[in-house]
Amino acid sequence: MTGPAFAIDAIAAGKRAARSIGRYLNGEPMEVEEEEGKPERLSEEEVKSLKEQFPAEKRVEMGEEPVKERVADFREVVLGYTELEAVGEASRCLAGQIEGCIECRECKRRCDAGAINYEMKDETIQVEVGNIILATGYDQFDPSVIPEYGYGRYENVITGLEFERLSNAAGPTAGQILLKNGRPPRSVAIIHCVGSRDKNFHQYCSRVCCMYALKFAHLIREKTDAEVYQMYIDMRCFGEGYEEFYERVGTEDGVNFIRGKASRVTDQALNEEEEGKLIVCVEDTLLGNFMRVPVEMVILCTALEPRANAEEVARLFSIGQRADGFFLERHVKLAPIATMTEGMFIAGCCGGPRDIPDTVAQAKAAASDVLSLLARGKVGIEPIVASVDEEVCAGCGLCEKICSYSAPSIDRLRRVTVVNKALCKGCGACAVTCPSGAMSLSHFTHRQILEEVEALVY
Repeated sequence: MTGPAFAIDAIAAGKRAARSIGRYLNGEPMEVEEEEGKPERLSEEEVKSLKEQFPAEKRVEMGEEPVKERVADFREVVLGYTELEAVGEASRCLAGQIEGCIECRECKRRCDAGAINYEMKDETIQVEVGNIILATGYDQFDPSVIPEYGYGRYENVITGLEFERLSNAAGPTAGQILLKNGRPPRSVAIIHCVGSRDKNFHQYCSRVCCMYALKFAHLIREKTDAEVYQMYIDMRCFGEGYEEFYERVGTEDGVNFIRGKASRVTDQALNEEEEGKLIVCVEDTLLGNFMRVPVEMVILCTALEPRANAEEVARLFSIGQRADGFFLERHVKLAPIATMTEGMFIAGCCGGPRDIPDTVAQAKAAASDVLSLLARGKVGIEPIVASVDEEVCAGCGLCEKICSYSAPSIDRLRRVTVVNKALCKGCGACAVTCPSGAMSLSHFTHRQILEEVEALVY
């Protein structure tokens, strides 16, 4: 309470407070000059006894990934402490061994990361908000479902994300591009559109693959003397400066481009040149020739696909999904970040494959839309919403089940349907489903529709 102090100072202050309380209870004067305490000198026997009672312990070593498993993937080598190991490491504190944790908070003061919080407790927080921005991202396509490419079977067939980690300065090889045997590759093949633009998996284009494949080719040529082959369907370099970079990689870096989708990767050699290498079988559609390209490393440019729990998230927030599984925007051109649910926005790859500039632009657009709604304070609702004739409604609940926006709900006391007009989008699904005809749309009642038809006929 008096400010930061060392543990020994805090203990001394506690003892002084205890003596003051004793004097107060005994009716003794409070203002007493206390003799300055002198450090206690321990004899050699006492020190020896303490050392025997509390022997020195070595630090608990963090576990590491086994070497045999480490060379097969790109996971972190150091696994960190488990809960039991962390408790064991903390129990090395001498004060903790003598009388348990005395909450001297020295560990908190020493922790540079600020990871220790003595007041923290488990809690569930409920926050009432007016807007939500969904930016759940994407999952990487698993290329092992295409056995022809040999991912998981050949150790030097890796994905683009794994190569990104490999070429990073903080990666397992400190940024050096190496094969699993520790040697730099002499030839590398980069296969485009693995899982995308494919009727068997995803028919859409993942957009980012062409450009990061060009970046990988540039890095390989910059760091090694390897020959690089790009097997592509079409090069889609759509952004600012992208086409120029494409030309630079092809002319200055000397990368070989083969227009055609690779059919398979094999290690079965047909001649001496192919011995000990991976052979990429591909048809060059420009030359009309079938080719076998021997290389030492294969990089698969895998598709971006919706998150595995995208359907669950869409149902939770009452938003739609496209046929490909990504979240559905209100309008692909006029409202690309808004959804059919007011106050719900999407940004980034949860709405479809996007590169970094597009993702940043969408994030800023979503934030600005949220700020504009917050500044207004009120939200306008659609004029065409569902309405219920309570005298006819039987409370069957079919409208509640069919509605994608959770607008209708059953009033259990009155046994009728009630519509939340703020959630209703006027799609008319409930009006069509209602067996008793109690549900209709404002300005589009059954009588109004019949009169419109009559006016057209006559």
